[in-house]
Amino acid sequence: MATGTRRDYYEILGVRRDASLDDIKKAYRRLAVQYHPDRNPDNPGLEEKFKEASEAYAVLSNAEKRSRYDRFGHQAVAGNGFTGFDPAAFGDFADILGDLFGFSFGDIFGSRRPRARDVPRRGRDLQYTLSLKLEEAARGVEQQIKVPRFQDCGRCEGSGSEPGSTRETCSTCGGNGQVMFRRGFLSVSQTCPGCGGTGSLNRNPCTECSGRGRVEIETRLKVSVPAGVETGMRLRLVGEGERGTLGGPPGDLYVVLSIEEHHRFERDGADLHTELQVAVFEAMLGAELEVTTILDEVTSVHVKPGTQPGQVLRLRGLGMPHVESSRRGDLYAHVRVVVPKRLTAEQRRLVEEAAKLGGGDEGGTSDGLFDRLKRALGGQS
Repeated sequence: MATGTRRDYYEILGVRRDASLDDIKKAYRRLAVQYHPDRNPDNPGLEEKFKEASEAYAVLSNAEKRSRYDRFGHQAVAGNGFTGFDPAAFGDFADILGDLFGFSFGDIFGSRRPRARDVPRRGRDLQYTLSLKLEEAARGVEQQIKVPRFQDCGRCEGSGSEPGSTRETCSTCGGNGQVMFRRGFLSVSQTCPGCGGTGSLNRNPCTECSGRGRVEIETRLKVSVPAGVETGMRLRLVGEGERGTLGGPPGDLYVVLSIEEHHRFERDGADLHTELQVAVFEAMLGAELEVTTILDEVTSVHVKPGTQPGQVLRLRGLGMPHVESSRRGDLYAHVRVVVPKRLTAEQRRLVEEAAKLGGGDEGGTSDGLFDRLKRALGGQS
């Protein structure tokens, strides 16, 4: 509700009293475009309307001030007019007006934002992809890697200037990095055109780094990879990223692991799968076969008589290690029955004889047919 001759803030912006914050911003943006002094140089009277709309927006866009205004009117926000805004509110004005008029609100009504160049900055994090063989992932390994990164130039010690010379304070901005000018009733700052915002000029740039103050180097680092790692896992090397600026801390290096495919083993978490070739009569009669694990352990696996193609034999605890644990996954051997491509005359006769007997299910045949057949095919009796 208006007090005295002051207009109601909702009326000024042309919005309902239950308007959302988005509606209030849109209304203010429309009026700012319409009334801004730079858009109306021949009509100075519109500057007052711009101030009035800005005052209304400053109150209604702040939840606490809006609540007080709704309850008690203008008196509740007295002293919070346009000339006494909370500096924290200026960010909204920059968002709304900055792109309309081509300037930044570096200093409005005595409120100045600190420039990023004035504070120390942490160095960037770096990422390095390390490719490992499956055997290396199973055992754990120490690897030396070469990481390109920036560090302070040794010749100029990071100053960017030749030894014995220093940067000059920019005469255009007096070292502030920004210059001030008036836009109607606003004091506006923008990046200094003389120094590009740095506040100083480098008249004698370092010949080693071309004035950048940093050079790219290749650093050798040792990386300890624990056993059992998987593709996509990351190792963090604290402080091994790019160096910070203005005394800021360095970033970190993240080593991303990529495990190569293996010609004998297929991985499923901590479990491994492999193919076990079994001769046809070994599958029929049973056998003891050797299997070599990913850690080069040689173990015996029992193939039962009548083992079928595709059958899976589980070898517990012979798979991949779990990361930072003594436990291991399992090894699964998938049976592939191998049929001889060629037979000698004796082998063929014995196979035909076995076929006539119905596949050998009768058992106890005369003269040990299956023993003779096994010997003929190169097996053990």
